[in-house]
Amino acid sequence: MKLIAPPPLLIILGPTASGKSGIAHQIARSRNGEIVSADAFAVYRGFDIGTAKPSADQRAEVPYHLVDVADWREHYSAGRWARDARAVLAEISRRGRLPVVCGGSGFYLEALLEGLPPGEAADSDLRARLAQWARDRPAEAHRFLQVNDPAAARRIPPANLRYILRALEILLTTGVRASERPRPGGGWLARWRVIKVGLKPSPEDLYATIRQRVARMMNAGWAEEVRRLLEEGAPLTSNAFQAIGYREIADWVEGRTDRATAEERIVAATRQLAKKQRTWFARERDVEWVNPAQALGAALARLEGGEAEKEADSR
Repeated sequence: MKLIAPPPLLIILGPTASGKSGIAHQIARSRNGEIVSADAFAVYRGFDIGTAKPSADQRAEVPYHLVDVADWREHYSAGRWARDARAVLAEISRRGRLPVVCGGSGFYLEALLEGLPPGEAADSDLRARLAQWARDRPAEAHRFLQVNDPAAARRIPPANLRYILRALEILLTTGVRASERPRPGGGWLARWRVIKVGLKPSPEDLYATIRQRVARMMNAGWAEEVRRLLEEGAPLTSNAFQAIGYREIADWVEGRTDRATAEERIVAATRQLAKKQRTWFARERDVEWVNPAQALGAALARLEGGEAEKEADSR
C-alpha cells in the first residue's frame, strides 16, 4: 500500500532580532516557499519600520502573507490570526509550495498549533478594572494568578502583565482556569509534518544586534512614520501602538523626551521583549535550537530528510 506523507510546515521561531526573517526568506526563495508572518503587529498597515516588515524587493521575490491586513482601528487578535493563518497555509500547500511560518509572537504560534479555547471569554469592563488594579502592582497580579491558576502562572513570565491579566480575565469571566480550557487544535495539526527550527544567538550577540537594529530603524524615518500615524488620529492606546518602540518614538515626536532617551528606552524594551520570548519558547516542544549561522543548513536538512523518508515510503 502506498503511503502519502503529510506536507511539510516549516516554522522559524526565536527572539526578536535573532535573524528569523532573513533565514525564512532564504529558505522560501530556494525551496519554492511562501512566508506567513507570525508577528502580532506586522498585521497593521502603516506600522512598518518598527515592525521590521519585509521590503518591497523581498515581497517581489517571495510571497508574504498576513502583513498589512488590518487597520490600526481594529483589534487583530491571536484567534483571528490563527484562523486566517490556517486558511493561508492550506492554500499554499494546495498550490504545491512550501509554507514557512516566521515570527516571534509565541502566543500566536500557540494559537496556530494548539488552537484557542472556544468562545471569546471577554469582559471589557472587567479587563479595564483589572488593568487599573494591576498598574501599580504587577507582582501582586502574578501572585494572584499563581494561587488561582498555577499552571498558567508557570507558563507566563511575571513581567508579561498583558498575558497575566488575560488569564485572570478568563478565570473571572468563565470560572475555568485558562490553563484548563479545552483546545481544538489537534485535528488540524495532524495533517502536517511540522518542522520547528529555533534561532538561539548568544545574549551578547543578540543585544548588540538589537542596538544596531534600533539605530537603523530610527535613521530610516521611524519618527516620520509615527508622526504620520498620530496625524491620522491613531491613539497611543490603540492595540497597534503597543508594538515595541512606537510609544517611545511618539514621546520624542511630541516633545516629551529627546531622541537619545527614546533610543535607549527602545533598546531596553526590546531586550526585555527578547528575554520574555526566550522564556516563552523554552517550553516549546520538538524545536531544533541552533545558532543563527547554522539555521539555514539545519532547516534545509530537515526538509530534505523528510523528502527522503517520503520517497522511501512510496517505494
